[in-house]
Amino acid sequence: MSRWRRCKRRDFVNRLKKLGFVGPYSGTKHQFMVCGQHRLAIPSNSEYSVPQLRIMLQEVEQILGYRISAEDWEHLK
Repeated sequence: MSRWRRCKRRDFVNRLKKLGFVGPYSGTKHQFMVCGQHRLAIPSNSEYSVPQLRIMLQEVEQILGYRISAEDWEHLK
């Protein structure tokens, strides 16, 4: 069973693209990515901690309508 690990911003964006998100686009304070009618703010940190990653992935899970396990996330590389 895989564990959650820190994630670089570039890797996070690339994995979201594989999940169907488009972008990133420039916003007022943060860049954002779009999936259908939903927008996801992308913080400007160069690397995301595990708690920050999990919070963002919870929002992604709500947008997509299914759960993303640590193993699934690792396979999106």
